[in-house]
Amino acid sequence: MRSSVELYSVETGETRVVWQTDRLVEAPNFTPAGDGLILNGDGRLLRIGLADPVPEAIDTGFADRLNNDHGLSPDGRRLAISDKTEFGKSAIYTLPIGGGVPTLVTRNLPSYWHGWSPDGTRLAYCGIRDQVFDIYTIAVEGGEETRLTHGEGRNDGPDYSADGRWIYFNSSRSGRMQIWRVPSEGGDAEQITDSPYGDWFPHPSPDGRHLLVLSYDGDVFDHPRDLTVRLRLMDADGGQARTLFALFGGQGTINVPNWSPDGKTFAFVRYAPE
Repeated sequence: MRSSVELYSVETGETRVVWQTDRLVEAPNFTPAGDGLILNGDGRLLRIGLADPVPEAIDTGFADRLNNDHGLSPDGRRLAISDKTEFGKSAIYTLPIGGGVPTLVTRNLPSYWHGWSPDGTRLAYCGIRDQVFDIYTIAVEGGEETRLTHGEGRNDGPDYSADGRWIYFNSSRSGRMQIWRVPSEGGDAEQITDSPYGDWFPHPSPDGRHLLVLSYDGDVFDHPRDLTVRLRLMDADGGQARTLFALFGGQGTINVPNWSPDGKTFAFVRYAPE
């Protein structure tokens, strides 16, 4: 078993195994009805049901070099993907939830999708421009991108708060990677965590109560796969942070928004060594 796709209940603290496979699969999103998950593996997307976890491929057209930065629109009708088939660098596309031909959104590359605004109008992503990692937003239809950070360390992993006011992200601007947030319309960023860990991939819960973070040991650079990491839960302002559990994981465990629609459960992937 290489990948174990699991759910964690915030209310009970219990973990449920949904599906295990010898394949490397990553980055689970809940379907809008909360009855299934969308993951990536082998450069493609797949869907599994929670009651009957048989993998079903999602048609992504020409895009067959997807990374693990993908997710659903708030109305559940479209998917955002990050793929490098067309340009050799990651570009962001949208396509119907049932599959189809991808529509290009970002022309500045590389760009890696991470969040969809609650009103469905904008996408948040990490863009690398001249080797500088920053947070950007763009209209779903494309056009000019809006830059929200300006090279203060490495900035990555943006995700919208439930009310759309904030974009949470991880940044190394203070030295070790920590969680920050910036107003979604632009403005000054504020630090949320000040931990001994390397904090990555903040995901606000749909009810606005919680923030889920993946934490590496403090001396780990970047977000590699196959290390012991922690999943930590905290208030939306970073208060009352606590470790839920440690696991063997990292890259692929919770790269994208992974909360259930009701905010009671989140999905993640646990790995076994190759």
